[in-house]
Amino acid sequence: MQAALEESRAARGTTSPNPPVGAVVVLEGEVIARGRTQPAGDAHAEVMALRAAGDRARGANLYCTLEPCAHHGRTPPCTSTLIEAGVRSVTYALRDPFPEVDGRGHALLEAAGIEVHAGDGEAESRELLAGYLKHQRTGLPLVVVKYAASLDGRIAAGSGDSRWVSGPETLKWAHRERPGLDAMVVGSNTVVVDNPELTARPGDPAGPVDPEVHQPLRIVVDSRGRTPEDARILQGASPTLVATTAASDAAWRQTMKTAGAEVLVLPSRPGRGESEHLDLTALVEELGRRGMLTVLFEGGGVLLGSLFDQRLVDRVHAVIAPIIVGAADAPTPVAGQGADRMRDAVRLRDIMIERLGEDTLFTGVPDWAALDAAQADQKNRDLAEGER
Repeated sequence: MQAALEESRAARGTTSPNPPVGAVVVLEGEVIARGRTQPAGDAHAEVMALRAAGDRARGANLYCTLEPCAHHGRTPPCTSTLIEAGVRSVTYALRDPFPEVDGRGHALLEAAGIEVHAGDGEAESRELLAGYLKHQRTGLPLVVVKYAASLDGRIAAGSGDSRWVSGPETLKWAHRERPGLDAMVVGSNTVVVDNPELTARPGDPAGPVDPEVHQPLRIVVDSRGRTPEDARILQGASPTLVATTAASDAAWRQTMKTAGAEVLVLPSRPGRGESEHLDLTALVEELGRRGMLTVLFEGGGVLLGSLFDQRLVDRVHAVIAPIIVGAADAPTPVAGQGADRMRDAVRLRDIMIERLGEDTLFTGVPDWAALDAAQADQKNRDLAEGER
């Protein structure tokens, strides 16, 4: 199953809206063939592994990270292919919640006399398929937030200079993660100040873009039209989407289209004071409609603050660098309305800690349910106190 999980990991970002599944064929204790789900409309992982195995699949055991499909969508059902191939057994990690599968694949294989086992590698597969599982449940992609900050919570110096907060190992880690994404999102201020290319270069962050590496969609959230026409995020072969509002100038929107970007006009919502910002809920819903499974938001602070204020965040990658900035006016990684009291601050669960050279990576999941429960409990206590 570990070999199948490796194939699943390698397929991330390339299969949406299908899940990134991995499969291997095992004969007499040896992996004789591997497969991973191809881009939507092409073969699933089980079929790819069976093709590679050929006649040797008969009497062999197949391991896959998700229950084999039992319906005819863009491709024929994997269960039929497995039955025709004559495999002896199928072991899958996780039941597929897709309504047309959801146990039917398991049942059809057993009815054909194939030995079926479920649950091996379930936790690992659930992690790898987190975007697909959320999309099946809600129609929305998994929203991941990433930022790098100093020990005193700054993402730039007082002048705005942010090159570089974190070290080279963090940069390498970030580029290794990017091919597994459907999209990467930054705010217009990040484009104006840092002018990122926002591409995936896992082999060498300083090198050229490898045409064989999957490139996520690059998205700029630009409510009022600040992105310059010569921005690096508009250059190169990687696709770019500019999400804006009706407050931006029509001529600027045409300039973005001429530069090769798709321009998406979305509703706005009130920000601090009299300012209006793009409605990030509308953006996330649109990305879900497009079949995206995992989307990374990289900042800046206003963008990430809005995500937290709207409770859109599913996962946080916070890199803490061993430096002290000390500037009172230096920007912080998460702005927005935030919490007025510490008891209203969302806590992270499922914390994982990893060293990236001299930096430390904290990964966790915002526990919105626990925050709701705590706020409801406090409200009940306040009502009881008022009645006295």
